[in-house]
Amino acid sequence: MRRSKYEKPAPRASGGAKTSAMIASLAAPGQRTKPAPFGNALLELAKTRPDVVGLSADLAKYTDLHIFAQAHPDRFYQMGMAEQLLMSAAAGLAREGFTPIATTYAVFAARRAYDFICLAIAEENLNVKIACALPGLTTGYGPSHQATEDLAIFRGMPNLTILDPCDAHELEQIVPAMVEHQGPVYLRLLRGNVPLVLDEYGYTFEWGKAKTIHDGGDVLIVSTGLMTMRALEVAQELRDDRIDVAVLHVPTIKPLDEETILREVGRGGRLVVVAENHSVVGGLGEAVAGLLLRTGTVPPGYRQIGLPDEFLDAGALPTLHERYGISTQAMARSIRGWL
Repeated sequence: MRRSKYEKPAPRASGGAKTSAMIASLAAPGQRTKPAPFGNALLELAKTRPDVVGLSADLAKYTDLHIFAQAHPDRFYQMGMAEQLLMSAAAGLAREGFTPIATTYAVFAARRAYDFICLAIAEENLNVKIACALPGLTTGYGPSHQATEDLAIFRGMPNLTILDPCDAHELEQIVPAMVEHQGPVYLRLLRGNVPLVLDEYGYTFEWGKAKTIHDGGDVLIVSTGLMTMRALEVAQELRDDRIDVAVLHVPTIKPLDEETILREVGRGGRLVVVAENHSVVGGLGEAVAGLLLRTGTVPPGYRQIGLPDEFLDAGALPTLHERYGISTQAMARSIRGWL
């Protein structure tokens, strides 16, 4: 394996090393953010975990792994533009007792490297952590980079834990928990200047657990990833219409916290809305629907907010999120209409 040549070290900043200036932030104007929470959390963890190594397929700078690479060049491997080689090398390192963190874009892991992840990593239940940027609609570059179907692709893979964090606060907690967990993990990575939201709610990530972050008696939004941030904004907006919205955050897509979901849906009387930054096909929405059907749990209504089953356009993210119904305003309009 060939070690990479690195860019000049990024300057230090309050709250940690900076991310690439070329990465557009998901944050709204004026929203609190943290730079590169994944890279900085991994850098901190590496101080006490010499087994942790990093690998990338020419995308370290765009997954915030460059922060780890610059500090630990002897523990970082640049595998070139070949995701199948990236996953195979990570599997080999795991067999030798290392804990590899393999980063790329979600489309490349899901579409190009699926068979290598399945047979080399998941079937052998190896301790590889696959952290993938640009999940769902988090880039405006068009369908070649928009991983709108990654959950549908990976949910059927045995042994693979799937995580979808909401913000920088949760991502910082997920990194050490992911490394501590024994077995393969797929992380939908938020990169760059990542919004800070959940710290305001006293939230703490727990492995495999869904948590109610905001309570309400009219609507239950079951959400994951950045859509939990949007769901919390919707809850505030709909208060002016005297609509009480509960938000159940589900950061672990697989295995699903069925007990908590059934308990919250079973409280009764509330429209259930599943919101995700993913296609309406094969993601959290269908996972929750299947759970409710299997257990005979029937809410007053069940709706999905997600991306359509089509190849999406390129453009500015705020425009695309509004067009495809996952902006805060679009979500609020949909819920008002359903009620």
